Amino acid sequence: MKTKLLTLLLVSTFGLTLLKAQDCKVDLSLYNDSAKAKIYQDALPRYEKLIESCPKVGIALYQRADKMFKDMIKAEKDEARKTELAEMKIKNLKLRLEHFPQKSPIGMIYSEIGEDMYNYNIGTSDDQFEYLDDAWQQDAANFKSPKGLYIYFLLLNKLEDEGKKEINELFKKYDELIAQIEGMENEQAIVAKTILAKKEDQQELSKKEARDLKNSGIYLKNYAKIKKGISGVLGQKADCDNLIPLYTKDFEAKKTDNEWLRVAASRMNAKDCTSDPLFFNLVEALHNLEPSAKTAFYLGRLAMANGDNNTGLDYFKNAAELEENPLDKAKAYFSIAEIYKKRGSLTNAKNYYNKALEFKPSMGIAYLRIASMIASSANDCGETTFDKQAVYWKAEKYARRAASVDASLKKNALETAESYKQRAPSKADIFQYNMQGQTINFPCWFGGSVKVPNL
Repeated sequence: MKTKLLTLLLVSTFGLTLLKAQDCKVDLSLYNDSAKAKIYQDALPRYEKLIESCPKVGIALYQRADKMFKDMIKAEKDEARKTELAEMKIKNLKLRLEHFPQKSPIGMIYSEIGEDMYNYNIGTSDDQFEYLDDAWQQDAANFKSPKGLYIYFLLLNKLEDEGKKEINELFKKYDELIAQIEGMENEQAIVAKTILAKKEDQQELSKKEARDLKNSGIYLKNYAKIKKGISGVLGQKADCDNLIPLYTKDFEAKKTDNEWLRVAASRMNAKDCTSDPLFFNLVEALHNLEPSAKTAFYLGRLAMANGDNNTGLDYFKNAAELEENPLDKAKAYFSIAEIYKKRGSLTNAKNYYNKALEFKPSMGIAYLRIASMIASSANDCGETTFDKQAVYWKAEKYARRAASVDASLKKNALETAESYKQRAPSKADIFQYNMQGQTINFPCWFGGSVKVPNL
């Protein structure tokens, strides 16, 4: 009898659990329908019921709610209610992390919480910074919000002003955040490069490719703005006039501190304070303690500043070989290319600019350098006037690539591309020589070919 009763209780419990699960799915479906239609006065109470009774019904519950709260905050005029909705949005993010941790990267969730707290003045600056700092320290790979990165640095700068953080920590974080954004730029530049190659061959783009290319341009523009904003926050603190006395004062006490030396040398290199004797002292001390790709690069800069290009070239090649960070490797290759360009060794220069682009596809300046070298060779490439002028189409292509992958120099790159286009054969020339759609090969140092535009 007891066994039958126990079995009956188990069946009954299982049945109730099944019914509850079904009810949860029905409620989730109704909530989704209301939220999709943006009927938030209906969706909100359904959401509140679900998080109480069915918090694990599905991650879509929290994803949809995040969008709902964003829309409601945007539409709300009353500041008190706006703050209340922001707190509900933050709670929703925390619930998502609690119930679906495997599908909720800490870097993404914490950075959004910190950003929301800042935007709607929730908590203190320290509270806001703590969430953003935890996002960075625990999961930087998923901290991808450009605005969140900007706010993170803004708050760190404020804490440094208040004496709660050391200035070297601020400089170190600047380098880290700029590297993060440049990594994100590279991701978008790779997307753009693939589609641009198809466009340059005058192939028709699919709707998805056209959309991806447009979105890539938007992302790159936003990243450029954020980089500029972060640099603006740092402002005069990182100018040579401030850096030199700051580091001179602390050098004797810190000259055996590897981390301090790394940050100090990095800042002075970034701000072109390399002509001051202090830079040599920093690099020498760092190189003695910890020879590395970075110190080789800095020694290359010093050699160049002293007019010793051969030694500089050797150091830059050594830096490129030793460097493991892709962005810094690109800088070393770019520096090598610059030396070869000055020497007139254009083939070597182009090869090293391309090596730089392999590791930093968003390095638009490398494309512009190649464009300039190709354009300067127009009179030396091709037997006919038409072929010589066609070289400018090749140069134009590289300039347009620069504009597509680097929003910070887009205006200059597009103007440069247009100037090359004006020097290329005109429509009248193409018609007169019956060259439309023809492929012109270039038997000179840069090689390759261009396809004459169709009229």
